[in-house]
Amino acid sequence: MTDPLVTLAAPCSHAVEIKKSRFLAQAAPARTPEAAIAFVDGLRDNGGGHHCWAYRIGQAYRFNDDGEPSSSAGKPILAAIDGQGFDRVIVVVTRWFGGIKLGIGGLIRAYGGTATQCLQQAARQPIVHVTRMTLRCDFAQWSLLEGRIHERGIAIENAIYGALAVETILAVPTGQESALAQLVADATQGQGKLAALPENFS
Repeated sequence: MTDPLVTLAAPCSHAVEIKKSRFLAQAAPARTPEAAIAFVDGLRDNGGGHHCWAYRIGQAYRFNDDGEPSSSAGKPILAAIDGQGFDRVIVVVTRWFGGIKLGIGGLIRAYGGTATQCLQQAARQPIVHVTRMTLRCDFAQWSLLEGRIHERGIAIENAIYGALAVETILAVPTGQESALAQLVADATQGQGKLAALPENFS
């Protein structure tokens, strides 16, 4: 069985000097490629000569050498992300050139190593995959269900209280859908309506 993937609990950074060049790794959680690119763009005015980066978000990944020799920076950063078992993460390594050339091998070790050290010391947060579901029931049924839903670690993302009923969006940890369906059926005597939302719902 493989270890569960993790993301960053919070942004982190790590700096190191190698042959007078300074390397600064900055990493952050990112749920979408757009969020990852926004993080990169936000770091571009810190004066570094090269802002090399990579992200991994599920099956989506990208890396960029930002002017360094091809595959000497972005690819090693991506390898560091994958090697540490991270997902939904963006890492930017900025280099301030110190006057001594490192060579291709030296750059690979420097960029990959700085990213790895940054991620090794970072606070980790397990990624729990969820199915989003809607639940519609009346007020009395909801008062019975709400506490039991919380007890099962199911997040209530939204609740709309209408004139006759309550409609909620639930983030159900994968594997708990059937148990929740049984709970709803029992608590509402089959009257509650539970349905899965499309996977791309946000």
